[in-house]
Amino acid sequence: MAHTDAFGYDLTTDSPDAVVAWDKTVSAFFAHAAATPNHLADTLTADADFAMAHLAKGFFMLLLGRRELVDTARDAHATAAGIIANGGTARERGYMEALALYLAGDMRAAAERLDAVLRSFPRDGFALKLGQSIRFVMGDSVGMRRSIEAVHDAYGADHPAVAYVNGCYAFTLEETGDYRAAEARGRDAVLRAADDAWGVHAVAHVFDMTNRAREGVTWLANQPETWAHCNNFRYHVWWHLALFHLDRGDHAEVLRLYDTEIRAEHTDDYRDISNAASLLVRLELDGADVGERWQELADLCAERTDDGCVVFADLHYVLALGQGDAHGQACKLLQSMKKNAMLDTTMGAVAADAGVDAATGLIRFAHGDYAAAHTALAAARPKMQAVGGSHAQRDVFERLTIDAALRAGKLGEARALLDDRTRARGALDGYAERRLSRIGSFESEMAANL
Repeated sequence: MAHTDAFGYDLTTDSPDAVVAWDKTVSAFFAHAAATPNHLADTLTADADFAMAHLAKGFFMLLLGRRELVDTARDAHATAAGIIANGGTARERGYMEALALYLAGDMRAAAERLDAVLRSFPRDGFALKLGQSIRFVMGDSVGMRRSIEAVHDAYGADHPAVAYVNGCYAFTLEETGDYRAAEARGRDAVLRAADDAWGVHAVAHVFDMTNRAREGVTWLANQPETWAHCNNFRYHVWWHLALFHLDRGDHAEVLRLYDTEIRAEHTDDYRDISNAASLLVRLELDGADVGERWQELADLCAERTDDGCVVFADLHYVLALGQGDAHGQACKLLQSMKKNAMLDTTMGAVAADAGVDAATGLIRFAHGDYAAAHTALAAARPKMQAVGGSHAQRDVFERLTIDAALRAGKLGEARALLDDRTRARGALDGYAERRLSRIGSFESEMAANL
């Protein structure tokens, strides 16, 4: 008996219960819901031969960026391939081929194969969201926008995922600098779906990039229920609220949010580590005392030095390991990155182009060798977009590059970096204002001593 999913496309299953559970899985994935793995498990309980569920499991495992989960993803692909060999659909084969490419380390090709699925099945929101997720890890904002705009006309008011797709679109608009359209699209997405955490987050990004911290606080503080249902993504949304308070100089509130929300659970998920490490760095650069909070992160990161799955993760591990007595582990991770840079994979190329230089700069900064830190970070800077994440997330590396220049006495370089950062962001924020003021003071002192 043929069954179709919520988007109207055929699924290879005889179980109506599996279809219901699958549609819930996809909807939860769009909403970044904590219940996503439960719905996926229900799908496989209803039909152990549900190929799309096995493929989804494979993608989900790889997106977690953990070395020990790669074999689980490979097993999921093998199981799906065996099922599809006995009569899968063209769409299922497309997903299977995309997962194989991802497993081989070619993330760009995997995303492009999902785009090919979308060309044949444009209303397939799951393929769209997966492609967005993979390209996010690569920092490919242009590709994210191009992918969604190619099929956006298929997501009319009758499409069950239209609100979430608009939230995705809002984020790509923001990351490609179209802030006004991004804000409008994101607000519309949240009006249509109150649990669209990605849409809420996209609007928060607009406020961050356009120096509207007060509006950002209001936007997030007034609707925490929008992301209360989330998996660990909820910690990231709280992180955005902390950034707004940081811009306003409220270090006490930032630390409160860090302890009660952002690190409410001491997980070693790389996304949670990146939230925490980058926030502590920002606080310290602004002169705040973060106490003993680094040690918890460093202890966790010491166990992840051989992951090598996501350069963005490795760099945040280096940030944490560069503190206290963990320098040896940071150097061990750097050596691992150098080995990975020799691999013919997407992440291998990122490590070679930017990751190794960036990690070297972070370690040098931690050692207080600011001139060398600036040299290494500045060398990585033109390629840092490929490290992945968002502009807001990568801004911690921008700040460290600027502060390294300042501490090394390279005032001209620091000013040029600040000017370039402001042009890219669209507004002068609190961090830039404070640094420019510091440069002005240094220059005045130098002129007075001539």
